[in-house]
Amino acid sequence: MDAELFPRARTEIAPGAVHVPDWLDAGRQRQLLDACRAWARPPAGLRTVRTPGGGTMTARQVCLGRHWYPYGYADTVVDGDGAPVKPFPAWLDELGRQAVADALGTPPPVARDVPPTGAGAGAPTRVPYDIALINFYDGDARMGMHRDSDEESDAPVVSLSLGDSCVFRFGNTETRTKPCTEVELRSGDLFVFGGPSRLAYHGVPRVHAGTAPPELGLTGRLNITLRVSGL
Repeated sequence: MDAELFPRARTEIAPGAVHVPDWLDAGRQRQLLDACRAWARPPAGLRTVRTPGGGTMTARQVCLGRHWYPYGYADTVVDGDGAPVKPFPAWLDELGRQAVADALGTPPPVARDVPPTGAGAGAPTRVPYDIALINFYDGDARMGMHRDSDEESDAPVVSLSLGDSCVFRFGNTETRTKPCTEVELRSGDLFVFGGPSRLAYHGVPRVHAGTAPPELGLTGRLNITLRVSGL
């Protein structure tokens, strides 16, 4: 009841891990959903992810920029139709950088130029977000505890939610078990984790089917995760 009577507040779940409720307004949610529907179409569209042990993930996935598969990145959908991965649009980089600024109060880290000589050598350079993993959850889908550790950058991970609410379990960097904190993520919510929490285990043990905003027109949950590859 209290959650309905009072606005949900920005909350630091752990050092470097922040939940910002209602970060995306209704119009931006609709725009992002329309984009996700286009990205989900083949080729290089929404697929079922198979694990090395022969199992399958219950959440289906599509990637932008680089294709993620357990446990690495490729330029083509090596575990699917083999098509080149869809490009990562510049506006998603801008969205990711704004999310980090709003959640953490600082921009993501910058790299340094590698040429030892020449104008501007050694100067800070802008590091763009260049990978998106988009997971679709129906009412029965789950995501086990895992770490986002296949990137070569420690820039914060940006997570955006659309559609059905879920229970998001955010743990620690050492083990998949406790201590952990459970957070309800609703449509439009932002979750950013970086710094000391960048490699924390996290997962989705439960989706609340039928809780998506009716005006959004989405059955299920979409999670758009933005990362800096460092590759």
